Amino acid sequence: MLKTPTTVMVLAGLLWSCGLGELEPGHRSEGPHFVDLEPAPDFVHDHGGSGRFLFPEVMGGGGALFDYDGDGDLDLYAVQGAALPGTEPKSPPLSDRLYQNQLRESGLLSFHDVTEDVLLQAGGYGMGAAVGDVDNDGRVDLFVTQWGANQLWRNLPDGTFEERANAAGIDDESWSVSASFLDFDGDGWLDLYVANYVDYEVDRAVKCFRPLGAPDYCSPLVYRPAADSLYRNRGDGTFEDVSLAAGILRRPRNGLGVVAFDANSDGLMDLFVANDMTPNHLWINQGDGTFVDRGLSSGLAANAVGKAEASMGVVVGDIDEDGDEDLIVSHLRGESNTLYLQEENGLFVDATRRFGLEAPSRPTTGFGLAFVDLWSDGWLDLAVSNGSVTAVEALAREGDPYPLHEPDQLFLNGEGMGFAELASAGGGHFQRSEVGRGLASGDLDEDGDVDLVLFNNLGPMRILLAAGAGGRWLGVEVRDDRYDRVATGAMVRLQLDDGRLLIRRIGRDGSYAVANDPRRIFGLGQAGPVRLEATWPDGWRVVLESPETERYHLLARPSDDSKGAT
Repeated sequence: MLKTPTTVMVLAGLLWSCGLGELEPGHRSEGPHFVDLEPAPDFVHDHGGSGRFLFPEVMGGGGALFDYDGDGDLDLYAVQGAALPGTEPKSPPLSDRLYQNQLRESGLLSFHDVTEDVLLQAGGYGMGAAVGDVDNDGRVDLFVTQWGANQLWRNLPDGTFEERANAAGIDDESWSVSASFLDFDGDGWLDLYVANYVDYEVDRAVKCFRPLGAPDYCSPLVYRPAADSLYRNRGDGTFEDVSLAAGILRRPRNGLGVVAFDANSDGLMDLFVANDMTPNHLWINQGDGTFVDRGLSSGLAANAVGKAEASMGVVVGDIDEDGDEDLIVSHLRGESNTLYLQEENGLFVDATRRFGLEAPSRPTTGFGLAFVDLWSDGWLDLAVSNGSVTAVEALAREGDPYPLHEPDQLFLNGEGMGFAELASAGGGHFQRSEVGRGLASGDLDEDGDVDLVLFNNLGPMRILLAAGAGGRWLGVEVRDDRYDRVATGAMVRLQLDDGRLLIRRIGRDGSYAVANDPRRIFGLGQAGPVRLEATWPDGWRVVLESPETERYHLLARPSDDSKGAT
């Protein structure tokens, strides 16, 4: 797949300058920039509220980036709310929207609403989305999480979708937020983990208040936690609920974010679950269909002082380029987004303060997270979408009608030594103040850098294109031809001629309530690529020597995988 040149109409770009704090002298100081896509889809999230401060209002929404039509570019799905009790239904009714990317057809990045055309008319109170090919037919399917019955939209050969959650056995009516498709048992079929939040019904809603007596949204601790769900794909279009047998039901907590990765490098996919104000889970796969929670013993259950924080979203990647994966978890205003650095195999330490993330993240409530390489140097920088869940007192005193908005943030990775927040040098998205929730990432315009889609609560969806710094790059798509789908769980390693080894795991999950681009992009800086390798969880590998730059490469495991294995 070659790099596709595109022409994009944009608003004025956002140019950054940065104060690098304690980072080493000589680190690049010129700022990268993002630009708003124009024209952009006119999607605006509506939480359906009636002024009663009902809990679901404040937690959505999310969406997905996925190539639903198989033409090679990323399409966009946005999850919508619905009218809550006490609110007049909207006309036309609120519904999720699917936008087809027109890049391949026209050469111009733009999005066309095809929701009705493909019969994908999702109702209900939506929260987020997950994407995976559940039947191994080469077409990606869509799972929508809801406050209410979840939905599975099967992608049919004629280009339309059919809702099959009930028939598939995954239409649980718990309050679900994030989900992850993974093959936990290694049988070639994608299983499904669903993070469920709290047991909430409107007629049992608790009334909560701000310090001076005005009504406000409640903490999740006033409700019972809802147990998460694990479904095993039977391979016949249906799933088996194995939550009890796998051990998942033993510790219900307030699940929000989820990501699958091999936490202890044993070749089995494990699961980290970000739990709101309760200890996080690290479900370690035992290889026999069961999981054991190692959140506490791994160091991931709580922060450095043993406090369980208001965990919302999570992102996994190699922050310090030491060859293993680390985690960043977003949290409530007054806490800090927490960096868990992997120091030994499967053991993590809270390195938030050491890496400079504590102070700049305390004033905001983080939700979505995404790794971006702002200068194409190979180091993972960080984007965070922010938005409060209770009234920001300064905004409330000013009479703000929805006093939850906060600016999003960008953090620069100082070559594994720490993060520094980038300070704005002009207008643009990161000077806006909105109620951020889901943050999806992917290369929308096929130019070799990571773009962002921000899903705001009670506000417009934003599409930000990374203008980048013009650095060299290399992209990779990893597929498994045995099952005609993306090789979820495979690890990609890129050896550079300056001695650095960059690693990226293939997956669509992470962040908060979103599905992301499964391709991976490596910024190269001044280095040259020597060897590109993809390794499957079972140890099977495919290698490409001296790969070309400025393009995507396809690494595929053949249907007869006895050929080409190394």
